[in-house]
Amino acid sequence: MFQGEAVGAIVVGAGQSQRMGGVDKVFVPLGGQPALAWVLDALQSAPSVDTVVVVLSADNLAQGTALLRSGRWAKVQGVCMGGARRQDSVRHGLQALPTRCQWIVVHDAARPCLTPDLVERALGAATTTGAAIAAVPAKDTVKMVNADLWVVETLPRERLWMVQTPQVFRRALLEKAHQQVHETVTDDATMVEKMGVPVKVVLGDYGNLKVTTVEDIPLAEAVLRARKASAQEPSG
Repeated sequence: MFQGEAVGAIVVGAGQSQRMGGVDKVFVPLGGQPALAWVLDALQSAPSVDTVVVVLSADNLAQGTALLRSGRWAKVQGVCMGGARRQDSVRHGLQALPTRCQWIVVHDAARPCLTPDLVERALGAATTTGAAIAAVPAKDTVKMVNADLWVVETLPRERLWMVQTPQVFRRALLEKAHQQVHETVTDDATMVEKMGVPVKVVLGDYGNLKVTTVEDIPLAEAVLRARKASAQEPSG
C-alpha cells in the first residue's frame, strides 16, 4: 500500500509500431524475453504497486494473453483492448483497474528498461499535487522550425526536459482529466496541465529509452545487459 492507498499500474501497448518495420515493439525480443516482460518484471518488483493491467491492440491481444498465462506476474490482473488514441487506451486501462486503486502509474510497454526505483520515486513525487512525471534534461540544443524547415527559434536548453514514463496521478485527478480534455494529446500529463494542475518532474533515467525504431533495439539490449551484469557483481 502506498500511504495507505492501493496503487494500480497501466501498461500501455496498443500502438501500431509504424516505425518498427513490421516488428511489434511490445513483443520485440530483448535479452531473451519480450519487451513487455521486462516492464512487468519491474512493476512486479516495485513495492508500492498492487495491481497491473496491460492494454494491447487487437493485433497483439492474443500474444499478450498467452504471455500472461504463465502466471509469472502475480500483480497482473489481466489484459484489455486499447482504443483509437493513446489516451483512449489509458482510459480503458483505468476502467479495468479496481476502484480501490487510488493512485495510478501509467507506463509505456515500449519502455522496457523501467526500474522499480523510478516507479517508487515517481509515486513519491506525485504526493505534492497528485501528478508527477519522469523526465531527463535535454542533452542537445533544440531548435523550433517552421513548415519549410527554417529555424524560427533556439529554445533554452537548460529549461527543456525530455518526458518519459512512468507518469503517476491520483486516480480522481486522472479520471477528471479524461472527462474534461477531449483533444488528442501525447501523454496524460498534458491533459492534467490543461486543467491548470501543477505537474511535478522527477529525474528519470537516460537508460529508460523508448523502443520506437529498429535502431533502438540494440540500445535497449545494451542497457538491460549492463544492469544484469551489475546486479550479478559481488558486493563489497
